[in-house]
Amino acid sequence: MLVQDRSNPTPKSPKGPKPKLRNILPNRFSEAKSLDFSTWLSENLYKILTVLLFIATVAAVVFLRNVGDTTALLRFETQSRNLEKIEFPHVKWDSIAPITDKSSPFANFRADRWIVVSVSDYPTDSLRNLVKIRGWQVLAIGNSKTPSDWTLKGAIFLSLEQQALLGFRVVDFLPYDSYVRKTVGYLFAIQHGAKKIFDADNRGDVIDGDLGKHFDVELVGESARQEVILQYSHDNPNRTVINPYIHFGQRSVWPRGLPLENVGEIGHEEFYTEVFGGKQFIQQGISNGLPDVDSVFYFTRKSGLEAFDIRFDEHAPKVALPQGMMLPVNSFNTIYHSSAFWGLMLPVSVSTMASDVLRGYWGQRLLWEIGGYVVVYPPTVHRHDRIEAYPFSKEKDLHVNVGRLTKFLVSWRSNKHRLFEKILELSFVMAEEGFWSEKDLRFTAAWLQDLLAVGYQQPRLMSLELDRPRASIGHGDRKEFVPQKLPSVHLGVEETGSVNYEIANLIRWRKNFGNVVLIMFCNGPVERTALEWRLLYGRIFKTVIILSGAKNPDLAVEEGKLEKLYK
Repeated sequence: MLVQDRSNPTPKSPKGPKPKLRNILPNRFSEAKSLDFSTWLSENLYKILTVLLFIATVAAVVFLRNVGDTTALLRFETQSRNLEKIEFPHVKWDSIAPITDKSSPFANFRADRWIVVSVSDYPTDSLRNLVKIRGWQVLAIGNSKTPSDWTLKGAIFLSLEQQALLGFRVVDFLPYDSYVRKTVGYLFAIQHGAKKIFDADNRGDVIDGDLGKHFDVELVGESARQEVILQYSHDNPNRTVINPYIHFGQRSVWPRGLPLENVGEIGHEEFYTEVFGGKQFIQQGISNGLPDVDSVFYFTRKSGLEAFDIRFDEHAPKVALPQGMMLPVNSFNTIYHSSAFWGLMLPVSVSTMASDVLRGYWGQRLLWEIGGYVVVYPPTVHRHDRIEAYPFSKEKDLHVNVGRLTKFLVSWRSNKHRLFEKILELSFVMAEEGFWSEKDLRFTAAWLQDLLAVGYQQPRLMSLELDRPRASIGHGDRKEFVPQKLPSVHLGVEETGSVNYEIANLIRWRKNFGNVVLIMFCNGPVERTALEWRLLYGRIFKTVIILSGAKNPDLAVEEGKLEKLYK
């Protein structure tokens, strides 16, 4: 504005020199700077870039959270965490002082077989039945929810106060109100002579009250069953995870921890192979009644508030998994033999519903390093469905990470020369990859030191079969078994041939509907359905819009009327 006023005081004269501004207005202003845009841009470029970067970062975070794309947000946050360097724990393996029981009333008690459960309420009938199983010692682990006067004849109970006095390093990492405090119980049992540990909960009844009838409790000695075991075929090297429920007659049911992209794989095995028994150090049992299922199955497979009572084929043979193939392993119907005791650690930095599943995948991969494998057994317990709200939010670590985790574990290799060194290295890499946090890395180091402190001897390593050429499967090596197709109730209707293929078709339709917007109207309470719908259908359609009679901004549910959906 000032320059314009100076340039037009009078019309230009055709002759004579131009008047100088400094002579006309002496000392009033300093000499004006050029306002050329390129000059201004070069002088302020770093400021502009700083502001734009800040705005883009804020916009990205807001966008990811509002859209609800959990996977994208997790990747964004994981990359941010990776910028913080994770330190590898330094452990002096040869200088770990022993820990002895000097505080509990059971200091001199010894037993070979232990049942470890977590208790938050007074003893249930199922827990009383566990105490009656001959030859097994029940160990109940309390938490902050457990009544202070908890007691059960025949069971050993460790309260929070007693756990703190045992001197274990892991206690410093454990939450006060969670079942993952069973980690203390595992150490206590090993310290007191455990050779087998049945990982259980207080809502399952062992069928016929005899664990030895269903599991291979003895792997060596005269009472061991010297037999060959049916094994899944390793013919497809790209197949890393399987659904064991198909083998036992329920092909439309899937276990908690199975990647949802795999629920559509419902065909039975073309053929099996066999493996010699004796190294099934982790033994996973199947549960009748309420099997181990995730919240997506639990809420989408019911027509009302009726209790689940799903039955599996009790006559189907047990089945082993070869190296390179995994399945979900839980913490309430599983036997661990001493060679796999190191795999009992329950992670603490992930959600509670993901802790035992991540432990199972992590443990299966490390089990290959000592030549061991997992075997799945026909129904061993009956669990009762209490018809309680199932915690979908606590499964977020499963649905986001588990598919990527299985592929990562199969490809992972280590050149360490001792098992515990490999365990710590894998835990370190899993923290770097964002499968759990640095807290679980430090927790692993504490767990391994506590194991050595209570006298546990780490198993010897064996060569990894995955790194050797696989033998071709001849016609004589192929073993056939066709699973039964047991009846069940799904989506409120009796099972038909088409119901089994529903999930499979949805996954296949992704190619056709990947650019389609799905609009859904919810007549009932949105709290039970909105999240499950987004998880199930969000993998197939580009966008899922949910309408209801009432708006719910927390669940991104818009208000609408059914008759106006098309408009």
